[in-house]
Amino acid sequence: MAIYDLQVKAELENVTDLVPRETKEPKAAYTWFIKFQCGSCHETGDNYVSLNRNEFYDISGSRGEANLVMKCKFCKRESTAIILSDPVPYSESGQFATVMQLECRGLEPVGFTPRGEWRAQGAESGTPFAVDLEDGDWGDYDEKSEEAVGISDLEVRFVLGRVKK
Repeated sequence: MAIYDLQVKAELENVTDLVPRETKEPKAAYTWFIKFQCGSCHETGDNYVSLNRNEFYDISGSRGEANLVMKCKFCKRESTAIILSDPVPYSESGQFATVMQLECRGLEPVGFTPRGEWRAQGAESGTPFAVDLEDGDWGDYDEKSEEAVGISDLEVRFVLGRVKK
């Protein structure tokens, strides 16, 4: 078992608290899209796999559940992943910071794509913005503070982490 921190780094222009959009409704948690490498044969899948912390699947030969249970298409080994944390808002412009933690058994995360809607707020005005990061950059105008807002130079990485208490 290994704990991985998903870290992002971006240039934030007049915005703060970048976070995936979630609602308080049941089953409305953000769906993360992650690419994995098998821990057994070290093959990397071609596609990003979706994980949602409110969706659970039975683990074969166990009473346990995980947010992701998948078999490697090359070696057929079953592996699991569990999302350990709620999304953490990102405000550290130009520095890597953890936005989510993941526990993996038999897998290693090697890629992430920020699909779906994210949220940010104006640094001075607090104005909420809907953010689409699929292209890596986003821009808008904050009418309250009368300034351009934006997010650019998005980078992501996974690093070994520890469970935060």
